[in-house]
Amino acid sequence: MGWLYLAVAGVCEICWVTGMKLSEGWTRLIPSAVTVVMMGLTYVFLALAVRTIPLGVAYAAWAGFGVLGSALIGTFWFEEPLSPIQWSAVGLITAGIIALRWGTA
Repeated sequence: MGWLYLAVAGVCEICWVTGMKLSEGWTRLIPSAVTVVMMGLTYVFLALAVRTIPLGVAYAAWAGFGVLGSALIGTFWFEEPLSPIQWSAVGLITAGIIALRWGTA
């Protein structure tokens, strides 16, 4: 169940980062409100995840998932380019998340 909580925390992380971008510096009400709600939810689900997943593993996977999702949203939704080196880094982050998951049965 811990990894499910961690996945939900990761999705909430991506949502709040995206909401922050859409809020245009906290000047748009709806995206700003969504950002604040998602910020709260990401920490609730991260707290639930660390009940059963070691803190360092959970935090690293959560942060990596947020980076991965934010990079993909930035690239495909906001049309922000990534260089080949940056794509390689995203691939390494993905590999790290997978290794963290497989390393904790």
